[in-house]
Amino acid sequence: QEEKLWDAMKITACVLGTGLLIFTALANSVSWYVQNIWDTLGHFWQTTWLKFYYLFEGKEWTIFLLGAALVPGLAFWCFNGILMVADVTGKPTFITRYRIQLGKNDPVDTKKLRQAIYTVLCNQFFVSLPMLVPMFYVMKWWGNTFSKELPTFPWFLVELSVFTLLEEILFYYTHRLVHLPLLYKHIHKKHHEWTAPIGVVSIYAHPVEHILSNTLPAMTGPMIMGSHIVSIAVWFSLAFITTSISHCGYHLPFLPSPEFHDFHHLKFNQCYGVLGVLDYLHGTDTVFRQTKAYERHRVLLSFTPLSESIPESPKRAE
Repeated sequence: QEEKLWDAMKITACVLGTGLLIFTALANSVSWYVQNIWDTLGHFWQTTWLKFYYLFEGKEWTIFLLGAALVPGLAFWCFNGILMVADVTGKPTFITRYRIQLGKNDPVDTKKLRQAIYTVLCNQFFVSLPMLVPMFYVMKWWGNTFSKELPTFPWFLVELSVFTLLEEILFYYTHRLVHLPLLYKHIHKKHHEWTAPIGVVSIYAHPVEHILSNTLPAMTGPMIMGSHIVSIAVWFSLAFITTSISHCGYHLPFLPSPEFHDFHHLKFNQCYGVLGVLDYLHGTDTVFRQTKAYERHRVLLSFTPLSESIPESPKRAE
């Protein structure tokens, strides 16, 4: 019995040792390739940034406006332009198959859509754009925003983590604030006109709400971190696209799940946050967790709509 135990231990040690050697060799090899790729990409982006910087002769306000307003704005409208074609025409059917609230916005009310676009443009030009002016002076005074040297990728990941955390905290509590009866009636009710949202209504809101819940949570992180304008451009673009996905009404393959925020528009008193962490801590997702929407709240890794693979339970006969 002891001999068998000893043989088993030797075999285990041999397997584990061989596995460790293989893992070490692969890890060293992979890290070497990743480092080489990163060095090449880093050099490319650094060179590109310098060309862009000298093209505008270091005019900081122009560079800031392009990075903080134009690039994110283009990301927002290009992404939502595709979604609006599907909303209005029902084509391509590849997209419309993934509708979350079946039978809603099929097709979308064009009059209501025009009103939403008008409000969104007003918010962008007459609320967001003026707010960039004080942000520009804060960044000039505090940050390294217009440095000729780009931040490293690891540092950008640190910044992105801070941005996301601050946005989650600020958005959750300001969002719950505007759900108080008085503020809801006069401010937040406008956003909830869309019980089945579409992408463009992500910033369809009263100007006060647009400042408190949409703009300040996204701006605070870069201002605290003194971020580079390239980091700001990437963060604002990501923020626009992710909030558009949350409102788009389609659970598309390989994209973040919009089920969480779509449920908020459907039920109003659940799922106030972005990531869902504070909702879990405050118990504002308990109803959501008991639904089929919660089961579907994951990244879709196939082309079968989750409304088909996880359908709603049939209603009981009265």
